[in-house]
Amino acid sequence: MRTIERPLEKIREIIAYKNYFEDFLKEQPLKVQNKIFKILEAIETLERIPTNYLKLIVGTSGLYEARIQLGSDIWRVFCFFDEGKLVILLNGFQKKTQKTPGQEIRKANKLMKEYYENKRRQ
Repeated sequence: MRTIERPLEKIREIIAYKNYFEDFLKEQPLKVQNKIFKILEAIETLERIPTNYLKLIVGTSGLYEARIQLGSDIWRVFCFFDEGKLVILLNGFQKKTQKTPGQEIRKANKLMKEYYENKRRQ
């Protein structure tokens, strides 16, 4: 008997805000891009997202980081939830220290605020 693979059902929708995520993605090697897409697919399809894939950044108002690791190299993509099931991707970066750089968090917070301001004006 053959099993038929069905595409995973999406629980969430992921969109990128402006071109910040795409610009970051284009700079990455293909292996890293594939890993990023694997993590994003998990965020879209898993009911409970493991914290090693997506983690709330403490001290922010709803800012998360998608966590990508390939060998000893680490990347982060900031995102947040809008209206529950919509995930908005912001900027990304390669992590070189244990702590997430404050300037990257500030940039993501600024983009999140800008997103909501633009949405309110529409």
